Amino acid sequence: MARQKTSPLEDLILVVSKLPWWIGVLLALVSYLVLHIIASRPALTISNPGQMGVAAVRSLMSALAMFGQYILPLIFGTAALVSVINSIKQKKLYDRVESRFDVAAFNEMSWDDFERLVGEYYERNGFQVTREGSNGPDGGVDLVLCKNGETHLVQCKQWKAYKVGVQPVREFYGVMAARGAAGGYFVTSGVYTEAAQEFVRGLNVDLIDGSKLRNMIDTARKKPSALTIKDESRQATIIRVCPKCGAEMKKRVGRLGSTAGKEFWGCIAFPKCNGTRPLEDSVSAGIALTVSQKSAASVPEKKN
Repeated sequence: MARQKTSPLEDLILVVSKLPWWIGVLLALVSYLVLHIIASRPALTISNPGQMGVAAVRSLMSALAMFGQYILPLIFGTAALVSVINSIKQKKLYDRVESRFDVAAFNEMSWDDFERLVGEYYERNGFQVTREGSNGPDGGVDLVLCKNGETHLVQCKQWKAYKVGVQPVREFYGVMAARGAAGGYFVTSGVYTEAAQEFVRGLNVDLIDGSKLRNMIDTARKKPSALTIKDESRQATIIRVCPKCGAEMKKRVGRLGSTAGKEFWGCIAFPKCNGTRPLEDSVSAGIALTVSQKSAASVPEKKN
């Protein structure tokens, strides 16, 4: 799919609009202040012929800054506004899909909305998300996730007609290695071939098909809030819940990358699910508390 030709100004607005809105506002303020200072400089007094070239360049820069001090802030301000509008649309899109219970919702949206949906899911699960996509349905890395000092890459493919094969997954893993990413998520509305699933076995790449994405969204909606439940005589058992599939987690020790030799909470469903939490994770990060001990305490003991 060929990309439509756009002007440099449109490209700049597009790039900045993918960033958080406050970055656009900050760029608008900084660009105005810097260019206003340049535009306000007094003209250079020429005392000898050798200064004529310097004076001409300085005069040209002042003229450009005179216009730029209004144009650039307007561009950055527009991008910030677009970022706010896109964020609102993204949240509404996610809420609409979350209210449904079928995979068909993924196939009814455009590839751009599918990318926004995935980005909103990870934002709601504590990641800082930066979009790199919008170059077409078959672009490279679409989302960059940052959390706890680690970077994860995401590629989204809203393919309705056929399975995702091993080639695009292999290329995605190559990009991950080149950029030093701690892990990656390849997300599709469809399914993967057996060759693709076999390729990622043992790698830090999570293949998420339409059904798994649907379950992830449903699990996030049903995720228990942070509670403190105490029995009259003892505290309930604390179980950490996987942020991806909702299963129980247990302590693991990293073997590769930045987590080598470090303990962390890992999903018991690994390698099918590679959800993790930091070891110092607190109750506020989504810990579920069981009431099994409380129920057991309420049952009277049998008398001989």
